[in-house]
Amino acid sequence: MTDIAVIDYGMGNLRSVAKALEHVAPDRSIVVTSDPAEIAAAERVVFPGQGAMPDCMRELDSRDLRRAVHEAAASKPFLGICIGLQLLFEHSEEGNVDGLGILPGRVKRFPQPRMVDADGNKLKVPHMGWNEVHQMRSHPMWAGIAPDARFYYVHSYYVEPTDAALETAYTNYPFRFTGAVGRDNIFAVQFHPEKSQQAGLSLLFNFVNWDGRP
Repeated sequence: MTDIAVIDYGMGNLRSVAKALEHVAPDRSIVVTSDPAEIAAAERVVFPGQGAMPDCMRELDSRDLRRAVHEAAASKPFLGICIGLQLLFEHSEEGNVDGLGILPGRVKRFPQPRMVDADGNKLKVPHMGWNEVHQMRSHPMWAGIAPDARFYYVHSYYVEPTDAALETAYTNYPFRFTGAVGRDNIFAVQFHPEKSQQAGLSLLFNFVNWDGRP
């Protein structure tokens, strides 16, 4: 049985995620796959990606992966990264499309009128670069990671959960937005752990060893 399946739906640099996982888990079997049967057989699943939400949903459906994602998110340790976080929610302002509806909430664009810092300087969208991720509660995925560690972001949209209990971390840019969510066997992050040096590698190591319980 495959230890870790990285879902390939044609979006984003999946190989960098796989390489980071190989680095922290050299003895585990890791596959990048679009085969629903291979995803179903894996012990744990990573749902990464970059790109526009409408394109991602279209590619998921064209590869007949919607059911595979739902089943993995319901049954085994599951890590969503970047758009792999956003796709879990109900609806996105990007393209006005529905997501997978696994988690309650919406995906919203950074509102241009609010994108100014404390000195009145305009902030760029997308939010790109390093930023602090403030942990809100303990979780096995945060083990060994400083409570305000910095991670790497690249995104123009953010999730707004309707269930506040989902949120496990937040970031400010310039207002507070959700940096990570967790429910049961699901953990998902807006930042890119595979691009976040030691903190990101620690999070991936934790995932490889996580039993799926919060």
